[in-house]
Amino acid sequence: MNVDLSGRVALVTGGSRGLPREMVLGFARAGADVVISSRKLDACEELAAVVRTETGLRAHAFAAHAGRWEDLDHLVDVVYGELGRVDVLVNNAGMAPLYPRLSAITEDLFDKVVTVNLKGPFRLGVLVGERMQAGPVARSSTSAASAPPARR
Repeated sequence: MNVDLSGRVALVTGGSRGLPREMVLGFARAGADVVISSRKLDACEELAAVVRTETGLRAHAFAAHAGRWEDLDHLVDVVYGELGRVDVLVNNAGMAPLYPRLSAITEDLFDKVVTVNLKGPFRLGVLVGERMQAGPVARSSTSAASAPPARR
């Protein structure tokens, strides 16, 4: 599949290994600058180096915990400060701990899973989505004329 993402920015959380790592490489190979975020900065930096070497594009590593809103606020501020935009957000970071039976899940573990898998992605989606919405609505005058009116 030939997709041209030149001039675009893709942000992938939990993106330093496995399938999200391949997503990062795919976005970069399609021409996008990438931001790789996870709790482990060294793994993100390693992948960013691979992207830069392989594609010559910008690749930024960023340590952020997906369940900490202050980390996500800072991540978005830095990404927009350095790259000016996010066009693709992959909210991949998450956790799926093993447990012997459902009744063995503690309230603390439940809260941690909900924070990382639900609250964090919600927060990041809101932060990026609001900035996307506030950005340029159209790339041409014809698409601007056909854009739906803003809701209040």
